[in-house]
Amino acid sequence: MASTNALRAGIAWEKPADLSDRTVQERLGPAAIRAFFKICELWALRDEDARQLLGGISNGAFYEWKRKPRAAVEQDRLTRISLLTGIFKALSILYSKKLADKWVKLPNHNPMFAGQSPLAYMIKGGLPAMLRVRQLLDSRRGGQ
Repeated sequence: MASTNALRAGIAWEKPADLSDRTVQERLGPAAIRAFFKICELWALRDEDARQLLGGISNGAFYEWKRKPRAAVEQDRLTRISLLTGIFKALSILYSKKLADKWVKLPNHNPMFAGQSPLAYMIKGGLPAMLRVRQLLDSRRGGQ
C-alpha cells in the first residue's frame, strides 16, 4: 500500500527533512535549483539579485547551477529556496499572474518595507526578512 504521507522527493510529512544530511541535500538539490531559476525567470530578476537571495553565492557557482542543476544544495540555500517557493506560491494565490510576478520588485508601503520593494528588503535582511515576507503573505491568504 502506497503512503499518502510521503513527498515525491521521499520526505515524510510527519517528520521534517534533515537538511543537514548530505543525501537529502543531493536528493532535493536539483529540483530546488530548477525551481529557483524558474522563479527568477518569472520575477525577471537580475542575476546579481538572484545571487544575493541565495546568500551571496559566487558567480562561478551560480552559473554552474544554471548550466547543470545537478548539485547538492547546502542547508542554508535549501531553506532560502524553500522560503522563496512559498512566497511565489502565496503571490500566485493572492494576485493575478501579472501582479504576482511583479510584486517583489514594486515599491511597497507596508510599514515592514518602508517604501522599498520586497526584493530589496529580502536582499538586505537575508533569511529573517524572507521569513517575514513569507509570514506576511501567508497571513494575507488566511494561512492556508
